[in-house]
Amino acid sequence: MRGLMQDTPLTVDAIFRHVEQHYGDGTIVTNNPGGVTRATYAEWAHRTRKLGGVLDTLGISGDGRVGTFGWNSQRHLELYFAAPCTGRVLHTLNVRLFPEQLTYIANHAEDEVIFVDRTVLPCSGR
Repeated sequence: MRGLMQDTPLTVDAIFRHVEQHYGDGTIVTNNPGGVTRATYAEWAHRTRKLGGVLDTLGISGDGRVGTFGWNSQRHLELYFAAPCTGRVLHTLNVRLFPEQLTYIANHAEDEVIFVDRTVLPCSGR
């Protein structure tokens, strides 16, 4: 008798492929400071794969750690899947933490790269 356990591992890359195959026409809507942007999940999947290639180009090791410092957006969703789908570890840095706390977390994680959303930078850095 077969049990009720699923026979396919629930991994990030499996979720990515499922969304791409079954929901490609679905829409991702992000409200940015510059206005609302829209993209289909098919476009998202294409951009996510390209970003995985960027991680390779940057020389991030195959199991390297990638930090993110930004808001919930389509760009963050792309990175959220690009890193683990290429074998890397992704973790978020909370924009509400103090600089010393962020420094500790990034150093402890041994991040090889940190992606930063421009909107969280000080005004002088934009």
